[in-house]
Amino acid sequence: MDLLGMPTIFLLVCISCLLLFATWRSISQKGKQPPGPITLPIVGNILQLNPWNLPESLKKLSKKYGPVFTIYLGPQKVVVLYGYDVVKEALIDQADDFSGRGNLPLLKKLLRGTGIVTSNGETWKQLRRFALTTLRDFGMGKKSIEERIQEEANFLVDRIRNTHERPVDPGNFLVHAVSNIICSIVFGDRFDYEDKKFLNLIELLDENSRLQNAFQTQLYNFFPTIMDYLPGPHQQMIKNIEKVEQFTSEIIAEHQAALDPTCPQDFIDAFLNKMEQVIFFSVVAGHWAFANTQENLLFLAHQLHSTLSIFLSRIFKHRINSNSQKKIQKEIDCVIGRDRSPCMADRSQMPYTDAVVHEIQRFIDFLPLNVPHSVIKDTKFRNYFIPKDTMIFPMLTSVLHDSKEFPNPEKFDPGHFLNANGTFKKSDYFMPFSAGKRICAGEGLARMEIFIFLTAILQKFTLKPVVDHKDIDISPLVSSLANLPRPYEVCFLPR
Repeated sequence: MDLLGMPTIFLLVCISCLLLFATWRSISQKGKQPPGPITLPIVGNILQLNPWNLPESLKKLSKKYGPVFTIYLGPQKVVVLYGYDVVKEALIDQADDFSGRGNLPLLKKLLRGTGIVTSNGETWKQLRRFALTTLRDFGMGKKSIEERIQEEANFLVDRIRNTHERPVDPGNFLVHAVSNIICSIVFGDRFDYEDKKFLNLIELLDENSRLQNAFQTQLYNFFPTIMDYLPGPHQQMIKNIEKVEQFTSEIIAEHQAALDPTCPQDFIDAFLNKMEQVIFFSVVAGHWAFANTQENLLFLAHQLHSTLSIFLSRIFKHRINSNSQKKIQKEIDCVIGRDRSPCMADRSQMPYTDAVVHEIQRFIDFLPLNVPHSVIKDTKFRNYFIPKDTMIFPMLTSVLHDSKEFPNPEKFDPGHFLNANGTFKKSDYFMPFSAGKRICAGEGLARMEIFIFLTAILQKFTLKPVVDHKDIDISPLVSSLANLPRPYEVCFLPR
């Protein structure tokens, strides 16, 4: 009996040792994870965060816990990276490890994890590669796209001229102009500014931009299961996306009916061609290389369309003071003149204008938290252990408002991007489009549009605010996932 019991006792001792080792390892690894405030069951750190100004809340926590710390958004664990050094180290030096897309429940609900912005793994790699290649094929970075932007800038200038110096919100005009550039690439044609379908599309996207910062919408990211059953602006966002899907689906159907595989006319044609190739490869070789569906195309088109539209409209909602305008207009008059359309070749000869364009993007800090990332495997980072799939907030606001690189970061100052002799000064801290593997796929297109639209407007007009300079409030209306600017009107005075 004793002999029979010895193996059992030995086995129990081994199992106990393994359990003790596993427990020790778990505790050891947990001890190495980034520090953070004490969390409460279910709600996490919600009571310690201001949902109307998350960036400021996280800035305060970084002063206490350092540049790498942990918070909980409800049950969702998030590691926050605060400061240029840690953001660069993660997104550039360890780019592969941090290349995942974080799982924000609302984004997942709206976009179903599809498209460049929200997908992961092989699907994301294939989509991004296809998008970049196709955008280049249809002129991104080439003169043909530049000509489209110049043409749209002329339409925009004519529309502004018809305001006859009356106060207007410039964001509305700019959303329409920027959207038409995206439409010409994705859909193959621009829309008339008075086209009802086009205006309805813009209104849906703009409404979602406003609703994403509502309190109930923020709660959805903390408690998605509960919020799915409750009314609120998040439900309206879902309905709006369904209408956008319908709009895009109709255009895709038209493209399918008229598709000439030998001569693709736009982004959608190229995608449909690629889908046909994938079907062929899957039948012949049993290899699903592209891993995509029409749903991915729909959301990819929507994301390319909306991201730049909203981003660029916000840029021009911030006031460019009269002194800056005069300096830009002086460069315009010297380099371009009053009649010729601005082009990208002019930028290298216009250092002050280039500095203003960069400072606008730095100052508005459109995505202060960045679009959330995640680590694709268990990752060691600065002696901390970050488990696979942990959501990461690489805080862009901490880079764009770094006081060491940008003295007086809360002040709009084009001098942040100028050398003492007036030449343009590059900065590694300039990350409005993020950095690394997940940098915005439309960055080149956005930069081109910003420069050409700004110079085209100031070539013909001087901007005059409706209220006195001292009464202009440039602080965000809401600062959460995105900085939502306050309503703003301006008069365009012909030069």
